[in-house]
Amino acid sequence: MAWDEWEGLKADAAARSSTQMQLNQYPADPGGGGTGIPVTDSLKSEKKVWVKAGEGVTGLKADISKALTGLENGQAGLGDTTGCQTAAAQKELYDSWKKYVGDVSARCGELGGLLERSGHDLAKTDQSVLTDLDQLKVKYADTEAVGGQAPKGR
Repeated sequence: MAWDEWEGLKADAAARSSTQMQLNQYPADPGGGGTGIPVTDSLKSEKKVWVKAGEGVTGLKADISKALTGLENGQAGLGDTTGCQTAAAQKELYDSWKKYVGDVSARCGELGGLLERSGHDLAKTDQSVLTDLDQLKVKYADTEAVGGQAPKGR
């Protein structure tokens, strides 16, 4: 095929295509295209930022595991708590914190995974991400503080 013929074919194809699609920018008309959602220059979202945030939150699990191991090691010599109220109270507190710290670790893993997945595809709507976050809030709802509530104004 001669170079002139190739140039002619490209020119014919360009002439037939009256509009071009460009996916890396929003429409020139900032009206939002009738979706009711205004288009702004201030909204910027980068996959790597979401993924890095997710990795950071997931990485907290390692530190939490170290703290839990330290808590377990400190509790190792307690032994039988029968007949000693202080030892029984310490064991009860330990069991409570062990569960709480385990839940915090699991929450970090799930939240970090959600952030990473959101960053990898950026395909979820804001509402679906919010729904996922709300589900995490329900699943890992903190318990009421022991000993009642502090008086207001303190």
